[in-house]
Amino acid sequence: MIKLEEGHDPNRVICRAFQYTHSPGIFYGKDPLEFSFPLLLLEVSLVIVITRIVRFVLKPLKQPRIVSEIIGGIIIGPSCLGRNKAFATYVFPDNSAFVMKTIGVLGFVYFLFLCGVKMDLMTMAKPGKKQICVAFFGIFTPIVSSGTVAFFVRKNLPQELGTGSSLWGVTSSVAITAFPVIYTIIKEFNLLSSDIGRVALSTAIISDVIGMHTLLVFEASKQGEGRPMAALYYIISLFVVTAFIFGGLRAVMLWIVRATPEGKPVEQIYIVFILLGVMVIGFISDFLGLAIGNAPLWYGLAIPDGPPLGATLVEKSETIITEILMPFSYVYIGLYTDIFSLSGRWSSLKPLFLITLTGYLAKILATLAVTRFYNMPIRESIALSLILSLRGQVELILFIHWTDLKMITQPAYFTLMVLMTTSATAIASPLINLIYDPTRPYMINKRRNIQHNPPNAELRIVLSIHDEESVPGFISLIEVSNPNPNSPFSVYALRLIELIGRASPLFIDHETQEGDSYISDNYTSSNPIHNALKFSHESEGEYVEIHPFTSVSPKKSMYQDICELALTKKASLIILPFDKGWLDMRNSTIEGAAAQKKVQSINFNVMNHAPCSVALLVDKGSLQGHLHGNSSISMQHIRHYFAVLFLGGPDAREALAFADRMASHPDVSLLVIRFLSPNGEGDDLIEKKLDDGLVTWFWVKNEGNSKVTYKEVVVQNGEDTLSAIQAMNDDSISLWIVGRKHGINPLLLQGLQSWSDHQELGVIGEYVSSLDLSTSASVLVVQQQILRDQRKPSKVSFFQRGFKDCVKSGSRTD
Repeated sequence: MIKLEEGHDPNRVICRAFQYTHSPGIFYGKDPLEFSFPLLLLEVSLVIVITRIVRFVLKPLKQPRIVSEIIGGIIIGPSCLGRNKAFATYVFPDNSAFVMKTIGVLGFVYFLFLCGVKMDLMTMAKPGKKQICVAFFGIFTPIVSSGTVAFFVRKNLPQELGTGSSLWGVTSSVAITAFPVIYTIIKEFNLLSSDIGRVALSTAIISDVIGMHTLLVFEASKQGEGRPMAALYYIISLFVVTAFIFGGLRAVMLWIVRATPEGKPVEQIYIVFILLGVMVIGFISDFLGLAIGNAPLWYGLAIPDGPPLGATLVEKSETIITEILMPFSYVYIGLYTDIFSLSGRWSSLKPLFLITLTGYLAKILATLAVTRFYNMPIRESIALSLILSLRGQVELILFIHWTDLKMITQPAYFTLMVLMTTSATAIASPLINLIYDPTRPYMINKRRNIQHNPPNAELRIVLSIHDEESVPGFISLIEVSNPNPNSPFSVYALRLIELIGRASPLFIDHETQEGDSYISDNYTSSNPIHNALKFSHESEGEYVEIHPFTSVSPKKSMYQDICELALTKKASLIILPFDKGWLDMRNSTIEGAAAQKKVQSINFNVMNHAPCSVALLVDKGSLQGHLHGNSSISMQHIRHYFAVLFLGGPDAREALAFADRMASHPDVSLLVIRFLSPNGEGDDLIEKKLDDGLVTWFWVKNEGNSKVTYKEVVVQNGEDTLSAIQAMNDDSISLWIVGRKHGINPLLLQGLQSWSDHQELGVIGEYVSSLDLSTSASVLVVQQQILRDQRKPSKVSFFQRGFKDCVKSGSRTD
């Protein structure tokens, strides 16, 4: 085989033996690595393992995945392992490197396509002034600043980098805010649903549109260097491809959406042809001399985001693209990056370094100045400036493109740009985590709970609704909580939908935004959940006001929308569902268990960060009897028996205050059992006084109420506590009400702490919910609001906290 090596002497000829695909096996005396297929399998495995190891090591330092994978690629390249000639020759021979680079480009192409699918340009229909100004000055300022520096140092640059078109390309690259990069990193940092995350995404989309035009100007000017007609052909080709994608292919995609029945997935044949179309579009783009990444990105933009088409495409292809193809892309970067090529080259590299550094700093300062002009808090301004300065995959694609255009012909310049890109993100990422905590606004010192809510004031409640099954239980709980003319309820019903197939989360107020054109009909159309809530509102009349909302966000950040709604609406209570399927995992499927675990994670995060009290409802159907049959029948002829297990502490006091509201309902009988330790052993004196005060108030208020019974039980340990609960268990009880955990005398739970599997319920809440008690009664577990001053500060360092998050996902340290 004879091949001319690219990037080297064109007269250089390499002779190579023909390489077979498959090995007959080591028992025939053959080395498997002398054959292309086993060698490729080894390379793939090596790439994935190394990048995973680097990612695990760097994650405690709050480094995003992109940094870890670039470093993993550099480790494989000539900067580290590839510097060993034996390793490079044996594991990554030159013909193998060619395959790796080809697959790497394919990975970048599909990455851009997938990002295009997730982008929603309709969010630009109503951009805010702040986002427009941040986007404009965030691009214009660094272009001017770095361009000024470039004007003075251009004579010290290589000839290919010193031309006007090349300098425009460099200054544009450091100025752009790439949406695909911003989205992937803030999603990884769980900031998509935060205020800063939403502003960053909308700003990035506007910036991308502006930046795309600057890069197109660069492409046209580069094409026209010495050949003016080539620039004209480029513009014509660009117009034709764009018209074909947004005029023709867009119509086809909309037809596929219309042809897909509501609630059904898109047919497999369409998905296959769309994914195949990425390669066809890439070929056409390369054939016409367009940058190979442009057309696949536009092709993705032509596909309607969200369900059914965008969601199905992302669901079917995201894993294979991000986990299999993209590692090849980072190896491609690593094979071109040679840190040792920088040695002794500072004088020649300094001009490019100054241009790039000036652009980075100008972008941060410009964003900071604009956000401060709009009175954004300093912490949020700094965080947003750092987020919009993040660099990643798009910049890497540009560097590769520059090598194709012969703008970069020396490894040192390519290496410098890769290292500066990686360093910018590596420095900004931990600073973002350190400066900005999206949960901080929820930590307030104003009491918003049931116990301290005035008895004759409106009670505001947030319902967290994942599916239709939880709605009847919520409606029943609202009804028995006794809304009345003196204390009406405002219920903010938040329907939660997992974000799939689009990048930007949505938060929809159906009373004000349902008619807005830029919100997808998938989320605003009539649905059983809102219909059921609307019917319950009509049946309850003027005492209950239902305000429907929808949140479309990743499961990991749904708790932020719940807490944000509770904060802005000044709610006193958040009610969460607990899937009773958790109580009997024997009947749970793998998919069901995964979904339940996600809901459990949401509940944990809400309880940890809620700006008000939280109640967790384990609905076993015991409150829903009146909902079956004639729905117009009220609860006047249905009697409910509720039992309160009062073990002391703020959570127990909140549970008793909630139960007191129910006791005023004419159809509810209430039993309150207070558990005490012998001679006050193990009691916290302050908590004991607060418990005594509330219990005394409750008993004095209900002393003449024959439907309310109060008892006290003295127990020695946790076993006695469970025995007492078992003794009072009665088929007539339809609801157990219990505090979660805070402030309980440890003696009352002695020997039970290690028994709990569902800590969100607390030990006693889990016991009365479990199959061990043999009861069909529903359970309401209550946690009182934790004020900011009551939250325990973290005693671990920033890096220790990061390592903890790395090992145990789904939890967050305050």
